[in-house]
Amino acid sequence: MKIQGHAALVTGGGSGLGEATARELARLGAKVAVLDVNMDNAQRVAAEIGGIAIHCDVTSPDSMQAAIEQAAAAHGTARILMQIAGIGSAKRVVSKDGNAAPLADFAKVINVNLIGTYNAARLFAAACAKADPMEDGERGAMVFTASVAAFDGQVGQQAYSASKAGVAGMTLPMARDLAQHGIRVCTIAPGLFATPLLRTLPEPIQASLAASIPFPARLGKPSEFAELACHIVSNGHLNGEVIRLDGALRMAPR
Repeated sequence: MKIQGHAALVTGGGSGLGEATARELARLGAKVAVLDVNMDNAQRVAAEIGGIAIHCDVTSPDSMQAAIEQAAAAHGTARILMQIAGIGSAKRVVSKDGNAAPLADFAKVINVNLIGTYNAARLFAAACAKADPMEDGERGAMVFTASVAAFDGQVGQQAYSASKAGVAGMTLPMARDLAQHGIRVCTIAPGLFATPLLRTLPEPIQASLAASIPFPARLGKPSEFAELACHIVSNGHLNGEVIRLDGALRMAPR
């Protein structure tokens, strides 16, 4: 599938991996809608890449549907979904004072990372399935964002790991489900990347994290995530796959 000229949605497109992906899509000629709960960030990125900014909460069916419709009115039916919106979490099951972790904290992470991904995917797919088929009968492609924590989560990452493992586990059955409509589904599981959030950590901690990566012994570049995400869209035989992008990193227990 050629990216040039097609409409693309990027959730979480206002910062980090989402911003890098929105920029790469625009560089390759896509018509990009930057979806984010933070409109200041979304508008900044959209203005710089010639796209449009749309407020979107992936956990809300109404918000996601409205974003898809608003983007379609501007760019036509989206053929590409980059589902990158997500949140992190670290909380032990039993705290130092002996209290159980609040269930609401676990549910929030699952709601944003897993249910939010499914919500975005189902609504995108419903619209995309109505579009005319392209070369090889393809109608569109979706790229989800998991994490290496889906496979080797650390202490306190129960909610985050469970949410990302759910995204990884959903990939193949969704690809099989949507094959009849010519819509491909893949997931990237990134390791440690130099996102704005990670860059807020002290330099010694950043250096220690980078040193834990076998090769290259540095944090991943958001542009490297973006390049892989766009390659997945361009490579018509990539489907139903979860790809680790981590420099051979395997996370320690803590």
